[in-house]
Amino acid sequence: MSSKPSNDHSSTVLVVDDEPGMRTALQANFMRCGWHVETASGVRDATEAFGLRGFDLVVSDVRMKDGDGFELLCTVQKNSPNTAVILLTAFGSVPEAVESMRSGAFDYLAKPVSFEQLQAAVARVMQRIKESTPRDMPPVKNSGFSIGTTGIVGRSPLLLQALQRARAAANTDADILIEAESGTGKELMAKFIHQNSWRSRKSFVAVNCAAVPEHLLESELFGHAKGAFTGASAAKIGKFELAQGGTLLLDEIGEMPLNLQPKLLRILQEREFERLGETNSIHVDIRVIATTNASLGTMVEQGRFRSDLYYRLNVIPLSIPGLRDRIEDIPLLVQHFAEKFAVETNCAIPAIDASFIEKLVAYSWPGNIRELSNFMRRVLALHQGVKIDAACFSEEFRPLRITPVSLPKMPVPGTPIAVLEKMHLQNTLTLAHGNRTHAALMLGISLRTMRNKIKEYGLPPRSYA
Repeated sequence: MSSKPSNDHSSTVLVVDDEPGMRTALQANFMRCGWHVETASGVRDATEAFGLRGFDLVVSDVRMKDGDGFELLCTVQKNSPNTAVILLTAFGSVPEAVESMRSGAFDYLAKPVSFEQLQAAVARVMQRIKESTPRDMPPVKNSGFSIGTTGIVGRSPLLLQALQRARAAANTDADILIEAESGTGKELMAKFIHQNSWRSRKSFVAVNCAAVPEHLLESELFGHAKGAFTGASAAKIGKFELAQGGTLLLDEIGEMPLNLQPKLLRILQEREFERLGETNSIHVDIRVIATTNASLGTMVEQGRFRSDLYYRLNVIPLSIPGLRDRIEDIPLLVQHFAEKFAVETNCAIPAIDASFIEKLVAYSWPGNIRELSNFMRRVLALHQGVKIDAACFSEEFRPLRITPVSLPKMPVPGTPIAVLEKMHLQNTLTLAHGNRTHAALMLGISLRTMRNKIKEYGLPPRSYA
């Protein structure tokens, strides 16, 4: 934790937890950063301490032997409305998070707490103590929450609904399919499910099916024996084994080659597989979460994905709303990224002007949270030490602009499908001025598929950056 009190203000914190080890750990971290720390072992002790003096911050467990953090929160709000309260709990749930924010908690974090996340919350407390400017973005208190250590930030009804469904799914051991646009946080949602499941103490292993070359994907997933193929100079353990007892994330499952899909189907059904070059079966006890930015149902109709594998993966379907459908979360996300990148660059957290937020809310964000994150990183890197306002937005905002170009006419009916696809690919690449990433986004396919198509149709790869 690096959020130190200002020199002219001796910031005080009351740490409340009935676990001595947790109290000691929190006390040591706050003291290391120059805070004046008092501790309490429960609601009764905390109430007595609060009656004797005021505190800038209260960090309290939710469930304790003599009461809960919500009871303490009410007491603090009644007697000292300016004191910020951060609630911690080992029994994190979306309803509790929502209730805590409605009740006035400054933030809500799930145990085992990440001190990096606590640091970010404390940084917001310090900024509220130090600054209060009418045109600045209002503090985050009562406006949202960040769950666990996954970095999911938001308050919108659609996001809360998605999280509630994910939390319910986490209580089962069923495989899950998350279909959502790129940049919405599918891997974060998968981690949220893992952290809220009984497998949370075991490994969370992720493999991006689109990032691994097709001829290496089977080995990456299932492992191989020494000498199983040319270049296999040593045995390798695959991702399925590494995830034993935990959760395996198959990111961008739609990019899995058709020839590997039957083997994956067998593993999902039997939870057994063989390494390449071996005959001994290996049993695994894992939960599988698959994600995709494409519609697997549509891919099944087009013959690009096996229907039996789709139904086996789609036991519990989940979705995540795009950022354009949760614009009320943009101020929270901006604050989150401002704090995150300020810590990374060891700079002060900048003041965010309301005019800057207005500009962000007016944009559709086709790249979702990833696009917003990258934009915020750029703004903070290039505008340090100044208030971030509409002028900063105008200077740094660079949306994708496609200049209309002259395209050739489409062929006559009866032209072979392969010819049509090649022409459509060429036309889209021309429209995107040769940018393969932009063309892939326009076509709704991955960059890997785009590269494969360029190679398949013999298009000059250097022409398309």
